[in-house]
Amino acid sequence: MATTNDIKNGTVLKLEGQLWNIIEFQHVKPGKGGAFVRTKMRNILSGKVVDKTFNAGLKIETAVVDRSDYQYLYQDGEDFVFMDNQNFDQLTVPAKTVGDATNFMLENINVTIALHEGTPLYIELPPSVQLRITYTEPGLQGDRSSAGTKPATVETGYEIQVPLFVENNTLVKVDTRDGSYQGRVSE
Repeated sequence: MATTNDIKNGTVLKLEGQLWNIIEFQHVKPGKGGAFVRTKMRNILSGKVVDKTFNAGLKIETAVVDRSDYQYLYQDGEDFVFMDNQNFDQLTVPAKTVGDATNFMLENINVTIALHEGTPLYIELPPSVQLRITYTEPGLQGDRSSAGTKPATVETGYEIQVPLFVENNTLVKVDTRDGSYQGRVSE
């Protein structure tokens, strides 16, 4: 058992039989009344995000979550196979758990997988990845302004918005949190 004073970003709480990951928290001490902790948390299984307020000092149950580094190997039907970087054991993770991370995962990428009692809860990607543009409409010659964007498909099949001057077969850096273009990568 822990108290609300132990809440940090990334803490996993066990509330009403479900696991919740803390996204944001704020300790508040108003002029009148008791202190409290305002949190924004995501249900690990459903992905639902809720705001919840706890009184300061309240006892809460935290879940033991192990985060380990894995390497993505391949997709096996609907499941994804990862290899533990420490002991080389393979872990099969269902597509539902991987979620939108598939938009940015190429074989051999290193990710962090959170496990609770041996069950994979979610996957953390690096903040950005390098992906190659497989298809985009031709840009305008000489247009180097950042005023316009066009859709481009990357090698994972995901579509991002890129500046008009980006061409096919260009290696680009993509933010894994929101899928935004961050720039070209020199080869």
